Amino acid sequence: MKKKLIEYNNLIKENDKIYRNLSKNAGLSPCSFWILYALREDTESLTQSEICEMLHEPKQTVNSALKKLDLDGYITLSSGSDRRSKSISLTEKGLCLAAQTVDLVMAAEQSALAEFTEEELHTFISLFRKYTQTLKQKTKNIGEMK
Repeated sequence: MKKKLIEYNNLIKENDKIYRNLSKNAGLSPCSFWILYALREDTESLTQSEICEMLHEPKQTVNSALKKLDLDGYITLSSGSDRRSKSISLTEKGLCLAAQTVDLVMAAEQSALAEFTEEELHTFISLFRKYTQTLKQKTKNIGEMK
Protein backbone atom coordinates (compact mmCIF):
# COMPACT_ATOMS: atom_id res chain seq x y z
CA MET A 1 0.00 0.00 0.00
CA LYS A 2 2.84 2.41 0.85
CA LYS A 3 4.39 2.06 -2.63
CA LYS A 4 1.04 2.87 -4.24
CA LEU A 5 0.65 5.93 -2.00
CA ILE A 6 4.13 7.12 -3.00
CA GLU A 7 3.28 6.57 -6.68
CA TYR A 8 -0.01 8.45 -6.29
CA ASN A 9 1.66 11.37 -4.47
CA ASN A 10 4.34 11.60 -7.16
CA LEU A 11 1.66 11.76 -9.85
CA ILE A 12 -0.21 14.52 -7.97
CA LYS A 13 3.02 16.49 -7.53
CA GLU A 14 3.88 16.05 -11.21
CA ASN A 15 0.40 17.27 -12.15
CA ASP A 16 0.78 20.28 -9.83
CA LYS A 17 4.15 21.03 -11.44
CA ILE A 18 2.55 21.07 -14.89
CA TYR A 19 0.10 23.77 -13.79
CA ARG A 20 2.76 25.75 -11.86
CA ASN A 21 4.92 25.79 -14.99
CA LEU A 22 1.97 26.83 -17.15
CA SER A 23 1.15 29.74 -14.83
CA LYS A 24 4.83 30.74 -14.63
CA ASN A 25 5.19 30.61 -18.44
CA ALA A 26 2.12 32.87 -18.67
CA GLY A 27 3.75 35.34 -16.27
CA LEU A 28 1.03 34.77 -13.69
CA SER A 29 0.92 33.60 -10.11
CA PRO A 30 -0.79 30.23 -9.74
CA CYS A 31 -3.80 31.93 -8.12
CA SER A 32 -4.08 34.50 -10.92
CA PHE A 33 -3.87 31.70 -13.47
CA TRP A 34 -6.71 29.80 -11.75
CA ILE A 35 -8.81 32.97 -11.49
CA LEU A 36 -8.52 33.45 -15.26
CA TYR A 37 -9.34 29.79 -15.69
CA ALA A 38 -12.44 30.11 -13.49
CA LEU A 39 -13.59 33.19 -15.39
CA ARG A 40 -13.28 31.23 -18.66
CA GLU A 41 -15.08 28.19 -17.24
CA ASP A 42 -18.03 30.27 -16.18
CA THR A 43 -19.95 32.21 -18.82
CA GLU A 44 -21.18 34.77 -16.28
CA SER A 45 -19.06 37.07 -14.19
CA LEU A 46 -18.11 35.75 -10.76
CA THR A 47 -17.80 37.24 -7.28
CA GLN A 48 -14.72 36.91 -5.09
CA SER A 49 -16.60 34.50 -2.81
CA GLU A 50 -17.52 32.30 -5.76
CA ILE A 51 -13.91 32.28 -6.95
CA CYS A 52 -12.66 31.38 -3.44
CA GLU A 53 -15.13 28.51 -3.36
CA MET A 54 -14.21 27.28 -6.84
CA LEU A 55 -10.47 27.46 -6.22
CA HIS A 56 -10.53 26.29 -2.60
CA GLU A 57 -8.29 29.24 -1.76
CA PRO A 58 -8.43 31.69 1.16
CA LYS A 59 -10.10 35.06 0.59
CA GLN A 60 -6.82 36.93 1.22
CA THR A 61 -4.95 34.94 -1.44
CA VAL A 62 -7.69 35.50 -4.02
CA ASN A 63 -8.00 39.18 -3.07
CA SER A 64 -4.27 39.77 -3.63
CA ALA A 65 -4.39 38.08 -7.03
CA LEU A 66 -7.51 40.04 -8.00
CA LYS A 67 -5.85 43.33 -7.09
CA LYS A 68 -2.88 42.48 -9.32
CA LEU A 69 -5.12 41.39 -12.21
CA ASP A 70 -7.12 44.61 -11.81
CA LEU A 71 -4.00 46.81 -11.71
CA ASP A 72 -2.69 45.06 -14.84
CA GLY A 73 -5.97 45.76 -16.63
CA TYR A 74 -7.07 42.13 -17.05
CA ILE A 75 -10.28 42.30 -15.02
CA THR A 76 -12.94 44.77 -14.00
CA LEU A 77 -14.63 44.88 -10.63
CA SER A 78 -18.17 46.19 -10.57
CA SER A 79 -20.86 46.41 -7.93
CA GLY A 80 -22.54 43.10 -7.29
CA SER A 81 -25.86 42.20 -5.75
CA ASP A 82 -24.93 43.89 -2.46
CA ARG A 83 -22.40 46.49 -1.27
CA ARG A 84 -19.91 43.88 -0.10
CA SER A 85 -19.76 41.77 -3.25
CA LYS A 86 -18.15 42.79 -6.48
CA SER A 87 -18.71 41.19 -9.83
CA ILE A 88 -15.48 40.21 -11.61
CA SER A 89 -15.20 39.99 -15.36
CA LEU A 90 -12.45 39.97 -17.96
CA THR A 91 -11.55 43.11 -19.90
CA GLU A 92 -10.58 42.97 -23.58
CA LYS A 93 -6.95 42.73 -22.43
CA GLY A 94 -7.96 39.90 -20.07
CA LEU A 95 -9.79 38.08 -22.84
CA CYS A 96 -6.65 38.27 -25.00
CA LEU A 97 -4.51 36.94 -22.15
CA ALA A 98 -6.97 34.12 -21.49
CA ALA A 99 -6.98 33.19 -25.19
CA GLN A 100 -3.17 32.90 -25.12
CA THR A 101 -3.01 30.98 -21.84
CA VAL A 102 -5.89 29.27 -20.05
CA ASP A 103 -7.89 28.63 -23.22
CA LEU A 104 -4.93 26.66 -24.59
CA VAL A 105 -4.63 24.76 -21.31
CA MET A 106 -8.34 23.92 -21.36
CA ALA A 107 -8.01 22.64 -24.92
CA ALA A 108 -5.02 20.48 -23.91
CA GLU A 109 -6.95 19.11 -20.93
CA GLN A 110 -9.94 18.29 -23.12
CA SER A 111 -7.66 16.61 -25.63
CA ALA A 112 -6.01 14.55 -22.87
CA LEU A 113 -9.40 13.47 -21.50
CA ALA A 114 -10.53 12.58 -25.02
CA GLU A 115 -7.85 9.86 -24.97
CA PHE A 116 -10.00 8.02 -22.39
CA THR A 117 -12.96 5.88 -23.28
CA GLU A 118 -16.26 6.97 -21.71
CA GLU A 119 -15.96 4.10 -19.25
CA GLU A 120 -12.36 4.99 -18.32
CA LEU A 121 -13.31 8.62 -17.85
CA HIS A 122 -16.27 7.74 -15.65
CA THR A 123 -14.11 5.38 -13.56
CA PHE A 124 -11.27 7.90 -13.29
CA ILE A 125 -13.53 10.73 -12.07
CA SER A 126 -15.55 8.44 -9.80
CA LEU A 127 -12.49 6.95 -8.10
CA PHE A 128 -10.74 10.29 -7.72
CA ARG A 129 -13.90 11.79 -6.18
CA LYS A 130 -14.19 8.82 -3.81
CA TYR A 131 -10.54 9.16 -2.75
CA THR A 132 -10.87 12.93 -2.22
CA GLN A 133 -14.06 12.60 -0.17
CA THR A 134 -12.60 9.76 1.90
CA LEU A 135 -9.34 11.64 2.50
CA LYS A 136 -11.29 14.73 3.58
CA GLN A 137 -13.25 12.63 6.07
CA LYS A 138 -10.16 10.83 7.40
CA THR A 139 -8.20 14.07 7.88
CA LYS A 140 -10.87 16.41 9.21
CA ASN A 141 -9.72 16.05 12.84
CA ILE A 142 -5.95 16.11 12.26
CA GLY A 143 -5.67 19.86 12.95
CA GLU A 144 -7.28 19.26 16.35
CA MET A 145 -4.60 16.77 17.46
CA LYS A 146 -2.30 19.06 19.45
